[in-house]
Amino acid sequence: MEEVKRGSKPDFVLSDDEILRFGTRLCVPNDEDLRRELLEEAHCSKFAIHPGGTKMYKDLRQNYWWSGMKRDIAQFVAQCLVCQQVKAEHQRPAGSLQPLAIPEWKWEHITMDFVIGLPRTLGGNNAIWVIVDRLTKSAHFLPMKVNFSLDRLASLYVKEIVRMHGVPVSIVSDRDPRFTSRFWHSLQKALGTKLSFSTAFHPQTDGQSERVIQVLEDFESLYFGPARKCRSPICWNDVGERKLLGPELVQLTVEKVALIKERLKAAQSRHKSYADHRRRDLEFEVGDHVFLKVSPMKSVMRFGRKGKLSPRFVGPFEILERVGTLAYKVALPPSLSKVHNVFHVSTLRKYIYDPSHVVELEPIQIFEDLTYEEVPVQIVDVMDKVLRHAVVKLVKVQWSNHSIREATWELEEEMREKHPQLFQDSGMSSLED
Repeated sequence: MEEVKRGSKPDFVLSDDEILRFGTRLCVPNDEDLRRELLEEAHCSKFAIHPGGTKMYKDLRQNYWWSGMKRDIAQFVAQCLVCQQVKAEHQRPAGSLQPLAIPEWKWEHITMDFVIGLPRTLGGNNAIWVIVDRLTKSAHFLPMKVNFSLDRLASLYVKEIVRMHGVPVSIVSDRDPRFTSRFWHSLQKALGTKLSFSTAFHPQTDGQSERVIQVLEDFESLYFGPARKCRSPICWNDVGERKLLGPELVQLTVEKVALIKERLKAAQSRHKSYADHRRRDLEFEVGDHVFLKVSPMKSVMRFGRKGKLSPRFVGPFEILERVGTLAYKVALPPSLSKVHNVFHVSTLRKYIYDPSHVVELEPIQIFEDLTYEEVPVQIVDVMDKVLRHAVVKLVKVQWSNHSIREATWELEEEMREKHPQLFQDSGMSSLED
């Protein structure tokens, strides 16, 4: 202050009422509570709506100045709990590509998955069990019913796979309850097969099955036209391999397998170089806290707009252990006890700690697949929107996980059709009156 009075700091001006300014900007004293209150008002108020660090700095620097102002703003925004839970990430996906090892021989390492939700065939089947060889990419498409017992599935597996190709060394699959059941584990243990499951909500682990299923569904869609009867084309359930007989064919098979392995290695290397260009490395330490990525159920009404108002991450949760190079075991609360607690790094976001955070139990009911449902809670208002040639009846709806302030206007006709229980309340009749 004395230097300002002597004029040795020409950029600073001391007014007659002892107010210090930097140019035309007000100098904020070195008071942590005062500066934090100013930052909260500029970031958390209903007029500011949680701007980013650059926008917030440009707004504040018009009227205020203090030493290290830009650094303090960046740190405050990074530590904001609401921003960490709600704002989308605009960085490249985390985690480099880690291809599975190339198998040494055909049908030693396989992948499998189910295709459900299909129309019922004349034989009563409404699902397909897709089993793919990781080396030759040949596949079996086994017609089945979704309610097949585990005994029936085991019998089908032995008859169609083990009988023709022998016992595989390993099986890669998702965490379908049929694959994670005690019976399936016991069967594969007795056969000497290792089970490898995908990490939670990271289907790319079994990307080969997903890709084969995509091709299968294309053909199924073409085959089951609107004017066709539902006749299953799965009579061609063995694709890509036939029995090889004769000693001269054994040598041919060995040569073909060597060629396949060489080309798979080149394809994997090329794919990894392309994929890693669009990804970034991200690592956590044991004891760090992270958020889990969640999403609203797409079948819920108003997902397109309403879902965007919802948190994209829940937590924070503590990291217990690193599993492999790109997965982490996370300490989940009792409400998520049925969720597998190992997650790929791409589904995690680092939690930046701040002593002022009061992290409450997440009010959203998260399902086992890390989705949550948004349902209408009540109708808070009604309105007739007058158009040029019609009058449209609207209702203002409050949704679960949101306050009345975030209620949205919906078409009354649609709400009556999908949620008639809302209109049975006495509150609605009083609004209409």
